[in-house]
Amino acid sequence: MAEKEFDLVIWGATGFTGGLVVEYLLQQYGIGGDLSWAIAGRNRDKLTELRARLVPSGQRRQLPIVIADSEDPDSIAAMVERTEVVCSTVGPYARYGTPLVAACAEAGTDYCDLTGEPQWMARMIETYQAAAEASGARIVHTCGFDSIPSDLGVWYLQQEMLERHGVPASRVKGRIGRNRGTASGGTVASIMNLMEEARRDPSIRRLVANPYALYPPGVAPGRDGPDQTGARYDEDFRQWTAPFVLSATNSRVVRRSNAVMGFPWGEAFRYDESMLCPSRARAVAIAVGTGIGMLTLAAGPTRALAGRFLPKPGEGPDREQREAGFYEIFFHGIHPDDRSRDIRVKVTGDMDPGYGSTAKMLGEAAVCLACDELATGGGFWTPSSAMDGQLLQRLEENAGLTFDVVEPE
Repeated sequence: MAEKEFDLVIWGATGFTGGLVVEYLLQQYGIGGDLSWAIAGRNRDKLTELRARLVPSGQRRQLPIVIADSEDPDSIAAMVERTEVVCSTVGPYARYGTPLVAACAEAGTDYCDLTGEPQWMARMIETYQAAAEASGARIVHTCGFDSIPSDLGVWYLQQEMLERHGVPASRVKGRIGRNRGTASGGTVASIMNLMEEARRDPSIRRLVANPYALYPPGVAPGRDGPDQTGARYDEDFRQWTAPFVLSATNSRVVRRSNAVMGFPWGEAFRYDESMLCPSRARAVAIAVGTGIGMLTLAAGPTRALAGRFLPKPGEGPDREQREAGFYEIFFHGIHPDDRSRDIRVKVTGDMDPGYGSTAKMLGEAAVCLACDELATGGGFWTPSSAMDGQLLQRLEENAGLTFDVVEPE
C-alpha cells in the first residue's frame, strides 16, 4: 500500500473545539517536523483565516488545507485516502458524522472523535464493524472528557489491581470530584439531538436505557442496572452522590472496553458512575435539577426554548477560563474476595474538562493512532482497548492528566 500524504487530518478545524485541537498540535508537535498533518473542513476561506491566525506567514504552506464536506461523499472519500488518521470534531455526530465513518471503514483509515452519542455509536458499530475489520480501520469514538478519563481510569485501576493482587476488581465505582468548567456547546447539541431522536423513535429510547447498549452483538449482558437518577449515600467514599449526566456514555464505554478486550475483568464486572456531593441536600438538588433538565430537553417546545439559553456549538470559554478549569475523578476498585485489598485511583486534568482538556486528549489520541505501534486490528474500539498504556503515557507526559493510586480519605 502506498504511503499516505498525511499522518493525520483534523476535520472540523474551524469549529471552536477543532481550533483548540489545532492550537494544541501546533504547540506540542509543530509543523514541518516528524508529524505530517493538515486541517480540513468545508470552507476554504475559514480554514485559510484559521491558519493565518495561528501560523507565522513564512510557515503557513507547511500546514496544508483539505476541503471536505459531509454532504459531498467524493470529497470525504478523497480526504480519507490521503491520511492515516482522521480526527473529527464535527458534531452532532449523529447528524454529520456517518459519511466519514463509512468512508474510513471502507478505506482502512483510522478515525477518532469526541462523540458522546450512544445511539449513533451503536448504529455505526452495527453497520460498519465488518467493513472496518476487513479494511483494518481502527474506529475510536469518545476521545474527549467523555470518555477517556473514565475509560483509562478504570483500565489503569485494573492494571494496578492485577499487578498488586493478581485478580481484577469485580466492581469499580467512578466518582466525579471537584471540577471547574462550563458545559460544552457540542455536548448540549448532541443531547438535544438525542432527545429529538428518542422522541420520534421508541427503539432509541430503549437503547439509551440499556446499560449494555454498546456491547458486541450476541454477548450476554452483565449485572449492571440503569444509571443513577436520585441521591445516594456511598459507604466507600462516605459521601452523598448525585447523577452525573455523562455517565450515560462513560459507563457504557467502560463496559464495552471489558467486552471487546475479551473480558479480562470478568464477565460479571460491574461499573457505575456518579458525582460526589458535600451534603445530602446538595445531592438531592443536583438529582432534581438533572431530572428537570432532561424533562425540559425531552419536550419539543421547552427544548427549543432552552436552546436559546444554552451554549451553542462553536461557542466556548476564553483562554483564561479554560486555563482556570480543572477536574478530579476517583475510581474505587472492589477486590472480589478481600475488601482490605480494595484500590482507589485518582485521575486529574489541568484545564476545564469540556474544552481545554478535551482538545488535548483528542489531539493525543489522534497522534497515538497515527504514530504508535498498537496491537489492535480493524474494528470499533474504545480508547483503552485501542491504545491502553501508550495513550495514558502520552496524556501524562503531554496533556496535563495524572493517574495515581491514592489512599481512601
